[in-house]
Order: sequence, then structure tokens, then C-alpha cells
Amino acid sequence: MSWSWLATAWAGVTVLTILSAVPALDGPEPFPRAWVDVATAAAVLGIFPLLWTRRPVPVALLLAGLSALSGAATPASTIATWHVARWYSFHTALPVAVAGFAGHAVQALWHPVALPLGWWLLCDAAVHAALLGWGAYGRARDQLLWNLRDRARRAEAEQERLVAAARVAERTRIAREMHDTLAHRLSLIAATAGALEYRPDAPPERIASAAALVREGVSGALDELRDVVRVLRAPGSPDGPDRLAPQHGLDDVARLVDDARAAGQDVTFVSAREAEPPPATAVAAYRAAQEGLTNARRHAPGSPVRLRLFASPGEVRVVVSDAGASLVPAGDPGVAAGTGTGLVGLRERVGLLGGRVEAGVHDRGYVLDVRIPWGA
Repeated sequence: MSWSWLATAWAGVTVLTILSAVPALDGPEPFPRAWVDVATAAAVLGIFPLLWTRRPVPVALLLAGLSALSGAATPASTIATWHVARWYSFHTALPVAVAGFAGHAVQALWHPVALPLGWWLLCDAAVHAALLGWGAYGRARDQLLWNLRDRARRAEAEQERLVAAARVAERTRIAREMHDTLAHRLSLIAATAGALEYRPDAPPERIASAAALVREGVSGALDELRDVVRVLRAPGSPDGPDRLAPQHGLDDVARLVDDARAAGQDVTFVSAREAEPPPATAVAAYRAAQEGLTNARRHAPGSPVRLRLFASPGEVRVVVSDAGASLVPAGDPGVAAGTGTGLVGLRERVGLLGGRVEAGVHDRGYVLDVRIPWGA
């Protein structure tokens, strides 16, 4: 409630109180009776502003008592009843309304009124009931508006949270796709270029073959990066934002192995496939094989690698293991450091399909074991 409204209410009560008390000084009332009205009016003007303190109920009850002494307190008592009904519960306002009605009734017993006493009491009861209803309506309306505003604030905050979460999820997905798309090719390029730098005296035929691998790897990486950028720039394209990279299947795992062998990696590939899994499962299995070969090339260069692929109704399993110890001297430029984001992205991808990823050292070597449900 604003201070301007309070000032207006106090000014209105002041005018009504004075208008109620002044006629007593000029009328036929006995001298003590007139001064009772004046004293009551003065008390009302001093007490009325206390309604807006933390304890308005005692003030309202006091005004109701003063209304029994003089009609000068009637306007203030009436407004006090409405004020308590407006800002407090019905159970709190009801005793104030009853006290106000009782004060007015006592006043009517010894002060002449324009209506018969019974009708006047009925009208006074109706007025106080209306004040209770008016105050309850205003309080309910305020509560409704507050609830609506609070709900709107909560909805806006939830919307902002969902948008932020969607942004994070989209960035994570893009990072995962970018890693899956480029990390394998770039690691092949790094390994091949490192081998050229490490063996500058290699035969010309081998140097030419390695240079061709580097050129093909760079060209393939650029093509895949171009596809990703194209989709990101046009999310409404037929490819859709869910297709950030070419979708591979189990048939492409053999090509991964060929590329790794061409880059000098010793890979043994074992495949046992009874059927072709759903596309999402096949893509996840391909990414698992890709991540396993890439990690082995980074962290155990020169070490023999074994890739096993099992696909049967019920589950697709990819197991990539290496000997653990690097066979390439320390400081070889072909050894690239990893960031660990590949396994994180793989766990996210496989987890979304209900599968699991196990990675760690076993039998003096590192093993990546990925299991993906068939119907994912």
C-alpha cells in the first residue's frame, strides 16, 4: 500500500471526524456531551494512523470502542474494519467487524438515529458484512495476482534453464561429433607425418605412399569439416541438425582398420556378425572402434592392436585392446597427446542408447570394451 493512499485515507477520516464532531458544539447537546465528541475526535485522529503499524487489530478494536462513545469515531471504525479484512485473514477480521458492529449498536442506544433501531442494526450488520466480503475479495485478488506473477517468474526461469540446458547439450553434441569426425583422421595424419619426420631416410616409394596418405587424410578431414559447417549454418536443411557428420555402419569398420594399417598401425581385426543392427547402434559401434584405434595410436604407438567386433540379435560388442607399452621412442613427433574428451563423448553416446563403456588396464594392456543393446 502506497504512502499517497495512506495520506488520502487519513485526510478523508480527518474531514469526516471533524464534520461529525463540530455540530455537537453548536447543537443542543449538553456541554459535557459535546466535549466527549470533541475528545473522541481528537483521539481518533491520533490513533487512526496506527492502523498501518504491525499490530492493526488492537487499533481497530480501540476505534470500535470509541465508536460506542461518539459518532465521531464511526468513519474511522468503519475504515479500520475494511483495512483488517483487506490485509488479514477472515478469522482475524471477523472479531474486528463484530466489535465495530457492537460499538455502533451501543452508540445507537443512547444517540438518536434516523431509522428505527431494528432497521438501523440490520443495515449496520449488512455494512460490516459487506466490508468483510470486500476485504476478502481484495485479499483473494491480490493473492491470485501474486500467484500468477510467481508462476510466470517460475515459468520464465524454467524456460531460461531449459534453453541453457539445450545450449549445453547442443554444444556437447557438436563437440562429440566434431571429435568423432576429425580426431581419427587427424591422428592418422599425425602418425604418418611423424613417421616421415622420424625416418627421413625411408625409400622414396614409402615416402610417396605416406605423403599420399597425408593428402587423403587432410582432404577427408576437410570434407567432413565442410559437411559439419554446412549443417550448422543451415539447421533447417533436409539433413537436419541431428546429422552433423556422415553416418557410418559396421561395414565401415573394415575401412578404419585399413586406414590404420596404412598409417603403420599393427591391427588384428576379428569380426563375427550375424545380422545388421539398427542404424543408431551401428553408428555407435563404429565410433567405438574408431575411438579405440585412435587411442591406441596416441597412447601406445607401435604396439599391436586387436579389434574384435561381435554383432548378434541382442547386443553389439566392440573390444579394442593393445599391448600397453609404446614401441616408439619417447619424443617421437608422431605421438599425439589426447585430451580424454573422446571417451567422455563415447560414454555419452553409448549411454543414450542404454549401453555401457568399460575402459582400463588389463593384463599389461589397455582394453576398451563397449556393449550396445541391439534394439537401441
